[in-house]
Amino acid sequence: MTVELEGLKEFRESLKQLEDGTDEIARACAKELAARMLAKAVKRTPVGQYPESSGKRGGTLRRGWTGGKGAANVLPSLDVHYASGNYSITVANPVEYASYVEYGHRTRGGKSWVPGRFMMTISAKEVEQSAPAVLEQKLRKMLGDYFDGSKGQ
Repeated sequence: MTVELEGLKEFRESLKQLEDGTDEIARACAKELAARMLAKAVKRTPVGQYPESSGKRGGTLRRGWTGGKGAANVLPSLDVHYASGNYSITVANPVEYASYVEYGHRTRGGKSWVPGRFMMTISAKEVEQSAPAVLEQKLRKMLGDYFDGSKGQ
């Protein structure tokens, strides 16, 4: 009885390449989810409306999500951090009043309350709900690349 081992050797090599690429896959998945959350948060962020005579220009808060570069340009520069078995990316808006718009605030004099817009909170929940399907689709594609031989050669 003869056993053909050539297929097993190729499969073993594919598994080795996959093991070596695990970090790359996890980082790509983290960036994918961050991109989706960033796009949703930017879309939800309100733009101030001012009279032309005021000289003010709206959109500072919306542009703050990406430092004015646009979501497509900022994504490659997002740092993926690895700690305790978890990959994470920090998506933040450094505009000084971002938290007041996000969570709400009192008006001057404290007489009334302006409700929060929750642009980041809602976006994070939506991405969290869709994450399993998004990750499964991305993993299927990436794993297919490893096992059909187009990756790592």
